[in-house]
Amino acid sequence: MEYDLLGWPPDGPKLRLDHERFSYAGKFVMTNTGKAVARTDDGEIVAAVAFNEDRTDADALWLRYVTVDRERRGEGIGPALLRRVRDRAIERGYDRLRIAVNNPFAYEALYRTGFAYTGETTGIAELVLEYPTPGSDPGDDRNRSARERYQAGLDEFRERDLSDEEAAFLESRRGSEPPERDPTGE
Repeated sequence: MEYDLLGWPPDGPKLRLDHERFSYAGKFVMTNTGKAVARTDDGEIVAAVAFNEDRTDADALWLRYVTVDRERRGEGIGPALLRRVRDRAIERGYDRLRIAVNNPFAYEALYRTGFAYTGETTGIAELVLEYPTPGSDPGDDRNRSARERYQAGLDEFRERDLSDEEAAFLESRRGSEPPERDPTGE
């Protein structure tokens, strides 16, 4: 797998993805977001992420849209791509990265890349996660144990109308510690 950062905001490239293979495909044609992709050895794009600076905090980068080819989900490609974007963003000088997720599978994948639930949600009920872990400052009122933080996010999802697969996934995580962070991206 090859990972490539195609450009930073506000001058990101247009990226045309097949809407039948990728969720959010139309969001990748905007040029005001940075983009990164994962490609197979023969050059086929199998995952993409779009990102931009926080409008109110130039030290924060928002990961806006993450998509993986429907046939390749569950292979760890999305988290590996996010790790690479995360590391490049930190090298570029961003203090933190944020992302809003709308399902427990994305939530779990982001935890594996070092993100953690902030306790905040967006106006459209997405859970906001942040890297590095929020609440690491002694005076931060969001400071709670890693397990409490992880379970609080899972509880948010448990209160929603869920598919059978999502409900089973959440039940399998009830009372557990957060997943271990996989720093390798492999």
